[in-house]
Amino acid sequence: MMIAIINYEAGNLASVSNALKRLNEPHIITNNPDELNDSDGIIFPGVGHAEPAMASLKKNSLDQWLKKTNKPVLGICLGMQLLYESSEEGDSEGLGIIPGRLRKFDSSKEKVPHMGWNTFTDVDDSHPLVSSFNTSEYFYYVHSYFAPVNKYTLASCCYIQDFTAVVSKDNYMGAQFHPEKSGKAGALLLQNFLSYVHSGSE
Repeated sequence: MMIAIINYEAGNLASVSNALKRLNEPHIITNNPDELNDSDGIIFPGVGHAEPAMASLKKNSLDQWLKKTNKPVLGICLGMQLLYESSEEGDSEGLGIIPGRLRKFDSSKEKVPHMGWNTFTDVDDSHPLVSSFNTSEYFYYVHSYFAPVNKYTLASCCYIQDFTAVVSKDNYMGAQFHPEKSGKAGALLLQNFLSYVHSGSE
């Protein structure tokens, strides 16, 4: 089995790769659609600004590949946000896979970005990605924009207001926090995703 980390100009590739190495998970880092097609599961990382990230995806037609794939996909941070329809950040469009528009936190109420460790306020433990979690584990966040809570939300978090921390629709999943920087809890979430991929490829 092989995991592919999508290589585009907005990806935090090294830290995600190192996290998979710690889990002894074979993986490649690629922007080649043929190599993505040969992989069993996809990790879609991201840091930075939504608009140039989308431009980078389009340059290699990775946006179209992501929209069409039926492979398990895990978006991380900006990678999760790009699964949505649009963002207030530069009024940029997303991939449109998950309904909703990213909003900016209100900086008149708290410091923005939301940066540091936080817990879930609510978890739908029926989904294998988050089945082993409750509201006691801490995850590491760095973001100024947030996804609204909707019917695809698996776990919510509160900073200024409730927002989506983990999302899932069909074969697409996403985490707003950085599991690769979230210690044992983050490693467990990545392991849950890998187990989900393994179970479908057997």
